[in-house]
Amino acid sequence: MTLQTLLGIELPIIQSPMAGVQGSELALAVSNAGGLGSLPCAMLEPDALRAELATLAAGTSRPFNVNFFAHRSPQPDEARERAWRKALAPYYQEHGIDPDAVPVGGGRTPFNAAAAELVELYRPAVVSFHFGLPDAALLDRVRATGAKVLSSATTVEEAVWLEERGVDAIIAQGLEAGGHRGSFLTRDMSTQMGTFALLPQVVEAVGCPVIAAGGIADAQGIRAAMDLGAAGVQLGTAFLLCPEATTRPIHREILKSPQARHTALTNLFSGGPARGIMNRVMRELGPICDAAPAFPLATSAIAPLRAKAEAAGSGDFSPLWSGQNASGCRDLPAGELVRQLAGAV
Repeated sequence: MTLQTLLGIELPIIQSPMAGVQGSELALAVSNAGGLGSLPCAMLEPDALRAELATLAAGTSRPFNVNFFAHRSPQPDEARERAWRKALAPYYQEHGIDPDAVPVGGGRTPFNAAAAELVELYRPAVVSFHFGLPDAALLDRVRATGAKVLSSATTVEEAVWLEERGVDAIIAQGLEAGGHRGSFLTRDMSTQMGTFALLPQVVEAVGCPVIAAGGIADAQGIRAAMDLGAAGVQLGTAFLLCPEATTRPIHREILKSPQARHTALTNLFSGGPARGIMNRVMRELGPICDAAPAFPLATSAIAPLRAKAEAAGSGDFSPLWSGQNASGCRDLPAGELVRQLAGAV
């Protein structure tokens, strides 16, 4: 069975769910162009998620994907939180921020019963997960709606684990990919492979369709992935300049500049490893900082610095998510970009 038949789409092109830089508008544009548009849900409160799902349901008769995080919420660590705020203290002072007024907490919620209720109500054709899968009872509720279930794997072992639990397709997320690593069986970054090393090994190890993600930015990259056995591709960075994306102005400017060629995995913005364009705070603290609390608890402490800097036109403290290959970013409507990419399939 082809990926198109499995998911009910015209083209084997999936728009990566990208929390913080998109909403339903981008997902609708991609789905209506024949690909699979995706809505990132991990940062949406229930009322906001309901509104976005209603917009998607009203805006297309074609399949769309809703994506959730399946991480386990960590226990707060007061000592680590103090160390993190100490590391940020010089920046608080520089920007006139009262550290005692900065709240503690994370910014991303794992899939839960409230989200499951909305999936049951709106019945999206596809539900995808990052960081593994939710508890079996919640996953059973998703499957009962008829939704196809996808999840990300960053190693062969993760892919086999997902297949054993009955996912319909696996997203092989290469090390080049922008945003958060989907790792869930290991935190050892030395296990992470590039897309074109990971993809054929996953294809050989599992029987379900495999979707390639990471570093794919144009029709030539899509053809290469398909030649290595991918049933489809997932692209995110390529859509960041589309008018339907909510990418902030400073992020857009940097994506168009030579600065976008230098990305790194960093835990400074959430506590979990994620790929973004190098900026001041990544250079000065190091992309990976041992003081940063566990994912997603690092988020709140750095958020006021981001707000202050962005108000002044700076991306010094912003999570400038991007894959290693931003060459495919195009400032053109997402539907048109999908049609250009479609020439490869």
